[in-house]
Amino acid sequence: VQLQASGGGLVQAGGSLRLSCAASGSYSRYYMGWFRQAPGKERELVAAISSGGSTRYADSVKGRFTISRDNAKNTVYLQMNSLKSEDTAVYYCAADPLVVSTTREPRYWGQGTQVTVSS
Repeated sequence: VQLQASGGGLVQAGGSLRLSCAASGSYSRYYMGWFRQAPGKERELVAAISSGGSTRYADSVKGRFTISRDNAKNTVYLQMNSLKSEDTAVYYCAADPLVVSTTREPRYWGQGTQVTVSS
């Protein structure tokens, strides 16, 4: 599986961005997720979605971010609303045949896309 992330950029606090991650291979059967890493901080799992569409989110983004997938387009999205300066980070999409969680290193990673939220 190859993953290609896009959609990052500079946005003002309170604004929105949508990240996309295009996948090749047997995408529809894979668990997908978005991680982020800010300078000087550990990488964290932001959101994950199962092959069946079940989702979960980090507490810090619940109610603001939405992860979704379009299996026909082999793409997973992260809609980010009400962005805050603390959301500034490099965002990575990831895929795994079993699960994407905080306790398991995903098998496949895309390149990062920078999200910068100005206050």
